[in-house]
Amino acid sequence: MRLCTFEHAGAREAGILRGDRILPISQLNAKRGADFPLGMLDLIRSGTSKAVATLARGVEAEIPLAESRLVLPYRRPGKVWCIGLNYRSHAEDLSEVQPEEPGSFMKPSSSFFEPGGAIELPPEDLSQDVDAEGELAVVFGKECRDVPIDSIQEVIFGYTTTLDMTALDILAKNTRYLQRSKSFDTFFSFGPVIVTADEVKDVDSLEVQTIHNSRVFSRDFVYNMKHRPHSLAAFHTRVMTFEPGDILSTGCPKGARIQPGDTVEARIEGVGSLTASVTRRQLVT
Repeated sequence: MRLCTFEHAGAREAGILRGDRILPISQLNAKRGADFPLGMLDLIRSGTSKAVATLARGVEAEIPLAESRLVLPYRRPGKVWCIGLNYRSHAEDLSEVQPEEPGSFMKPSSSFFEPGGAIELPPEDLSQDVDAEGELAVVFGKECRDVPIDSIQEVIFGYTTTLDMTALDILAKNTRYLQRSKSFDTFFSFGPVIVTADEVKDVDSLEVQTIHNSRVFSRDFVYNMKHRPHSLAAFHTRVMTFEPGDILSTGCPKGARIQPGDTVEARIEGVGSLTASVTRRQLVT
């Protein structure tokens, strides 16, 4: 299934995206006499996605996508991990050496912006060199810890696209400033579609693209990652407990430097597309 959270006629709920139409979970409940949660995060936590897919067969999607607005699948994931320098091209762009183990960091929920919304660059006295990075992310579906890689598919709910921003000039001052360089408001988004894991037959064959001002800026295949998605997921479950809805973004081939007036997109065929415009935050005096 291709799942989304959408706004239509003043309501916000989860739905199944089918081409240019959406089947709301509330409509599915009404048609099938079911009681599935209407919120995406609650739906993931309920562990009922297979039942949703089964009961949705034969139910027509009635809401036009053109009359709806796709939004963040959910606003508050328990945690978001991201991976740095996972593609050689990104490491080379930053004149860095790829770490032997995953170089991971976390994103605060205050850094999120809505899909299709705006990335607000920091005021110029804070940063003048920001890049945007299109990435593939894993969405966890079960509470888990210490999961061996041979079993990791059992705890993955699905996959989504992400945009991750970095204030490169801050990071260049000192690698210990990584978390700050990644944590400005509007420096992360995910979705708007989450594709359930059963729809992605070979995650390693996916191609990740960053589109800058309508042109492909960078592209690479997942199989060229130093640490591939399933390995990353298993590795991080040894660090901490993961919960349903937690996100692990797996890194980008190369980030595009962005300026006010630009547009940027993360695009992964078979998973989704996530777009944003670029502005600059102005200090209120």
